[in-house]
Amino acid sequence: MTARSWIWVVDDDASTRWVFEKALAKSGYDVKGFPRLNECEEALKHGEPSALILDIRLPDGDGLDFLSFWSKRFPRRPVIVVTAHADFQNAIQAYENGAFEYLPKPVDLRELIAVLERGLSHPGPDEKSRKHGPSSLLIGAAPAMQRVFRQIGRLARSDVTVLISGESGTGKELVARALHAHGPRTKGPFIAINAAAIPAELLETELFGHERGAFTGAVTGRAGRFEQAQGGTLFLDEIGDMPLSLQTRLLRVIAEHEFFRVGGEKTVATDARLVAATHQDLATLVQAGRFREDLYHRLNVVEIRLPPLRKRLDDLPLLLEHFLREASAEFGLPPPRLTAEAVDELKHWPWRGNIRELVNFCRKIVLEPPGPFVQVRDLESFRSDSHSGNMQEWCEVLGQWCHTASPADYAQALEKAERILIEVALERTGGHRQEAARLLGMGRNTLTRKRARWKENQ
Repeated sequence: MTARSWIWVVDDDASTRWVFEKALAKSGYDVKGFPRLNECEEALKHGEPSALILDIRLPDGDGLDFLSFWSKRFPRRPVIVVTAHADFQNAIQAYENGAFEYLPKPVDLRELIAVLERGLSHPGPDEKSRKHGPSSLLIGAAPAMQRVFRQIGRLARSDVTVLISGESGTGKELVARALHAHGPRTKGPFIAINAAAIPAELLETELFGHERGAFTGAVTGRAGRFEQAQGGTLFLDEIGDMPLSLQTRLLRVIAEHEFFRVGGEKTVATDARLVAATHQDLATLVQAGRFREDLYHRLNVVEIRLPPLRKRLDDLPLLLEHFLREASAEFGLPPPRLTAEAVDELKHWPWRGNIRELVNFCRKIVLEPPGPFVQVRDLESFRSDSHSGNMQEWCEVLGQWCHTASPADYAQALEKAERILIEVALERTGGHRQEAARLLGMGRNTLTRKRARWKENQ
């Protein structure tokens, strides 16, 4: 920082300008504030600042449009966008239009000063390096989601490998698609594969393809997902479930940018950005010897951590409004309205299925509305198993049923209970039978045998 760096602040809120001006002056900057864009434009006729702090919504125009103009005229003069209207689209557009940084209000003044110093020392990229892409449906005003939005915006300027971590149902693939859509490979394909949903013996050929005659049934050659993703993005979901043998092959592909098809003798060059995701703690898997440490560090160049829904409940009203409107459009039905008390009650639900569970809740309530207004008393009928009380309460209900039911129904009830548990366990593990069997405390062969018997009896 130089003592005579000239900083302009464009914000229509007088108190915000005053606070920024005092903090910046105390840090050794010369500062000038403007409540309107036209006043800033007029001042440009007589000189230009070292950096700009810019609000988005201003009385005489859109700060993001002005940012685009500024970045074309002064590509090496950093702009820090500050706004009380922080959402994913604004964050992405700010970075795409040339913002050095994007800070939601209220702004931590120490962070503002630190960002400003970085901006003056390392100005942002010029116009040619910025990429534009379609929008993505990421919603949230909670601080944890704002961090995610800012990370996506920053990564839109790079081709770096990204690891997305978070519980099942938090929207990891949605983030991966946003990275692709707003990254340098947006014109290329986006190819997704779930490592937990494909049997280990088939995963290798899915990833790397195979040559004709490589194995019984391989009557033709086939390109794998790495080849299909050339020039685009390959999204490896549930990477923690990948077998160690394939982890070794994946590590070599990342290091050498080439691979062999199964049964092939010629190398195939790969040019795909890699984005991986997991609901597991990969560092713990590394310690347990179930995941290669060198691969972990290769994948974890930048990590984006998605918060579970229970950690961002302030976003619940916004998410409910969006998904109810979405479900209404899908089914052609009017959206029911939830009372404030009902929304408050939903904030006490555990939401173990995260966003995916919330989407299903909204679909159910649109299809079977209790009335134009949804009251607290109406929510009970829409509770999923994750909200139905603790294990003791469930066992008490089952015990009451057993005392009143005919003993002839016991065998059928046992089979139905087992079937529900097995199917839900498979759903939670993405179809991974060995992991589902572990959750249920049974062997994989037992699980497979039970499912085969049910199919025969259908």
